[in-house]
Amino acid sequence: MNPKKALIIYGGWDGHEPDKVADIFKTALEEEGFEVSVSDTLDALNDGESLKQLDLIFPCWTMGKLSDEQNGNLLDAVASGVGLGGVHGGMGDAFRGHTNYEWMVGGHFVGHPTVGEYTVTKTEVSHPITEGFPESLVYNSEQYYMLIDPVVEVLVDSQYDYEGKTCTMPIVWTKAWGEGRVFYSALGHQSSEFVDYPAVKEMTLRGLKWAANAL
Repeated sequence: MNPKKALIIYGGWDGHEPDKVADIFKTALEEEGFEVSVSDTLDALNDGESLKQLDLIFPCWTMGKLSDEQNGNLLDAVASGVGLGGVHGGMGDAFRGHTNYEWMVGGHFVGHPTVGEYTVTKTEVSHPITEGFPESLVYNSEQYYMLIDPVVEVLVDSQYDYEGKTCTMPIVWTKAWGEGRVFYSALGHQSSEFVDYPAVKEMTLRGLKWAANAL
């Protein structure tokens, strides 16, 4: 059987340590038998037909701007059946203003007025991505407020408190984009969190494998 093929594209704001996050999941995917290519330039999105030969695209690029051709190539590749998976700013705060990209991801970062400890909770949805993940986990990082596509399937959420009000904020979700599977997790502001919280790293890896139809 041919190995699954993944492309990791990293760059953008250095505060999210895109190079270190990319390295963590390149190694993790290779240990699962994936053939992984890594690019530190968005030129990797210039060849739409090559993208369609992949099983997984992992954008790890905070902010940044896509050309119309790059945006279209990425959207079309996922719609054709290529998986899309990623974490925090690398996918949920990437390519601001590209509305169809944000729609494909299923949510977009707005702000993080809360920084510190908060509890993330597994929802009642039974899914292989969260198999073995704790029912609840106290997490210490930035807590993100997201604009969310209401059709996403939420796997992990948290209670978000701000200005005297509380709401339930999705943290980890899946959705479809055409024939493609999409996985997103808002956990992992910096690479050290995947060391400090091994359950989060494992859940993220399972999400990437699920997106690639390898779970």
